[in-house]
This record gives sequence, structure tokens and C-alpha cells, in this order.
Amino acid sequence: MEAFWISLAVIFVAELGDKSQLMALTFATRFRTWPVLAGITIATTVVHLLSVGLGGLIGNALPHTAISVAAGIAFLVFALWTLRGDELSEDESRRARRTTRNALVAVTVAFFLAELGDKTMLATITLATKHGWLGTWLGSTAGMVAADALAIMVGRLLGRHLPEKAIRYGAAACFVVFAFVLFAEALV
Repeated sequence: MEAFWISLAVIFVAELGDKSQLMALTFATRFRTWPVLAGITIATTVVHLLSVGLGGLIGNALPHTAISVAAGIAFLVFALWTLRGDELSEDESRRARRTTRNALVAVTVAFFLAELGDKTMLATITLATKHGWLGTWLGSTAGMVAADALAIMVGRLLGRHLPEKAIRYGAAACFVVFAFVLFAEALV
């Protein structure tokens, strides 16, 4: 359960202001909410399963101290990445709006491709090096789907009046805190 809750919290924070969250918002303006959330869930489930598998292999191969230091550095990088922010290119936004075929397939494929190499995938790999794969997989998937669902709901209610800068700064601060916790763990 610890792996589940840690992964849920970390990935929820990582997803705030991420490009895939912006994609969720864009798809939700074009399609009904449920097919968009189902597509996000399917893509995230697959990508995060691959991520925990890779993280588990790395976690078994390296010493605990090295993993903590590397994870701490990774979380500092995630903090900087979050501060930089993500935006949909005009082409990505146009493609998301133009897709008229099966919404579930469109969202699933788009999210799967967008998540490959994304910070949430890398964060999931990092978490899986230190925690059990099942809890990390379920927690990271739940965290990402929850963050995207929140974006869709808030976006529908508030439109473009979201405090994006405050969300970005808050998420980056959380990553810095996670990094220092990992560094402290390496010292103990």
C-alpha cells in the first residue's frame, strides 16, 4: 500500500501542467468525458506497466544508495522540467481537435505515444526501482488518471482561467521535497 500511495501522489503532481494533461483537456472539448478518460486509462495502464518492469530490473541490479541518489537527482530534474512547463504545439492541438473517428482509439493511441519518454513515465521507472511493482503500477496509473480527470473537470468549469503558473510552481516544489527525502534516505 505504501508504494501505491507514494506513486499516486508523485505521479499526480508530475502530471499537473504536463503536455498529456493539456491533451486530455483538448480531447475533452471535442469528445464526451468517458471515452477520453477510458483512453487515458488504457494508455497509462500499458505505459506504466512497461515502466515498472524497467524500474524493477534497474532496482534489482543497483545498490540501494545509488538508486536513492539517482532518484533524488531525477526528481530535481523533474522539478526543473515542471518549471519549464509543457505546451501543445499548434499541430498537436489541431490533430487532437480534428480527430473525429473513434474517440477511445484516438485518445488511447495519442496518450500512449505522448507518454513514452515523458516525465511521468520516467518518474514511474524511478519509483519502481525502490518500491514494489504492483503498488507502483496501480498508484502511478491512478495518479495520472486522477490528475487528467481533474484537469478535464476544472477545465470544463473554468475554461482557460486556470492558474497554470501557480500549479507549475507547486508541482516543482513537491518534486524538490521528494528529491531531498531521497537524498536523506541515501545518507541513512
